[in-house]
Amino acid sequence: MRKSREQAERRGRLAEASALLLMRLKGYRLLARRFKTAQGEVDLIMRRGDTTAFIEVKARSRHDDAVTSVTPYQSRRIASAAGLWMARDATSNLGPCRFDIVAVNAYLWPSHIPNAFPGVF
Repeated sequence: MRKSREQAERRGRLAEASALLLMRLKGYRLLARRFKTAQGEVDLIMRRGDTTAFIEVKARSRHDDAVTSVTPYQSRRIASAAGLWMARDATSNLGPCRFDIVAVNAYLWPSHIPNAFPGVF
């Protein structure tokens, strides 16, 4: 059981690294990685211009499965963590914020889906 957990952790870290590379190539600047709170976690927090993006990274065999794997419960937890980030980072409050998904597949270039789900705090 422990071995499969370690493999899943490694896959997740690789997916985050490829998502980070994609977003940097698109001109985003990393603000935080794996921002954890008691309410939830955000995989990547990035900014381009005045827009702050709270990004959930999903590694699945199909991109469609990655998008649909973000449940309403999970999106609420991400939005709660984002709210705490915004409370401590005044710059986030000056511009628009959104919730994105980066779908990662072993055989395709990662896919960035802006405004993938609504942020309900």
